[in-house]
Amino acid sequence: MLQVALIYPEIPPNTGNIARTCAATNTHLHLVEPLGFEISDRQLKRAGIDYWDYVNVTVHPNIESLREASKGGRWICFSARGAKHFREFQFQDGDWLLFGSESSGLPAEVLANNPAVYIPMENPNVRSLNLSVSAALGLFEARRQLGI
Repeated sequence: MLQVALIYPEIPPNTGNIARTCAATNTHLHLVEPLGFEISDRQLKRAGIDYWDYVNVTVHPNIESLREASKGGRWICFSARGAKHFREFQFQDGDWLLFGSESSGLPAEVLANNPAVYIPMENPNVRSLNLSVSAALGLFEARRQLGI
């Protein structure tokens, strides 16, 4: 089963939209603190609309807690600095799809020790895609490859 993890997310609507995608696909969502908002944030709830009851969410106090929860699964980092095109990467059942904060991406130590993939962008002036768009693209490509 695929898992989605957001490391230090900052913008409530992005997390809410990702939670909605996870609800639609029955994908467990993991949030690693510190968060840039309160879980009770109105914008977070609004972006998730009325689907929060259908999202399996775990909040981790730190990366070590996420690492412990993910034992037996691979961490796949999504980053503009990734080495492999996300469609060329071979996803496996049990993969954990990791996405970093909106302002700084994934921590260097996470990127250095795990496979990293990128989502191509044609315009060199665009630094990155929206976090919720990236998470949806990554999750649905992994699901497509796995026949889900």
